[in-house]
Amino acid sequence: MNWSASVASAVLAGALVLPLGAVAQNASPNGAREPAAESADAGQLERVLDVRSGGNDDAAGAQKRIDALSDETDDLLRKYRSLLKQIDSIDIYNGQMRELLQAQDDEIASLVDQVGRIQSVGRSVTPLMFRMVDALEKFVDLDVPFLPQERGERIASLREMMGRADVTTAEKFRQIMEAYQIENEYGRTIEAYRASLVQDGKESTVDFLRFGRIALVYQTLDESQSGRWDQDSGAWVTLDSSHRTPIRNGLRIARKQAAPDLVLLPLPAPTNAQESK
Repeated sequence: MNWSASVASAVLAGALVLPLGAVAQNASPNGAREPAAESADAGQLERVLDVRSGGNDDAAGAQKRIDALSDETDDLLRKYRSLLKQIDSIDIYNGQMRELLQAQDDEIASLVDQVGRIQSVGRSVTPLMFRMVDALEKFVDLDVPFLPQERGERIASLREMMGRADVTTAEKFRQIMEAYQIENEYGRTIEAYRASLVQDGKESTVDFLRFGRIALVYQTLDESQSGRWDQDSGAWVTLDSSHRTPIRNGLRIARKQAAPDLVLLPLPAPTNAQESK
């Protein structure tokens, strides 16, 4: 029983005591009651009952207000705890953002420093790239004359690129290094290709076979004539028919038409300097 109900019960008990005492006082000595006294007692009882009913209603209303306040308090407590969690999450997020901003500031400072040095680096790298292109062209001219058109066009493309303003210095350097890498790969690969050969004023289509930079030979399409490049004399030397089959086999291996195998090719004789060693 709540507090309001207890108060209402006490009030009712007191109210009931009073009419009973009054009834006792109004009773005649012989136990008989007068009609006027009975009517007064009934009216007083009704007032007591009305007071009790009103007290019960007030108690019920108070309890409803208490329950509403309790629910509101619980809801505010939940919201408060939720806000505390959000504040903790925001603090962690802000800490992470501060670290990222600091890292970005450091990166910006580094980029600004690099941009400031681009001009000085470009002034030193550009002459180096021109010397690299000149050295590559000279190397190709002195090298075994395989793929002359392809290699010449590559060098011409590099020279044209060096005069372009829309190509960055880094891209120019990258393409020059790529050309050097291609030339380096030629020294450890075999290759077969078909091209024109001018010999004794006559042009004919032949199959060339290159073994690294060690040997460069050719064979006519009908296999009637074969030859090799002599680097010392800078001219083609005609080979006898005994080299026809080895060259044919080497061409098939280079074109991946046959499995790798031992191929006997004509190689230049060692020089006196090599023999003395």
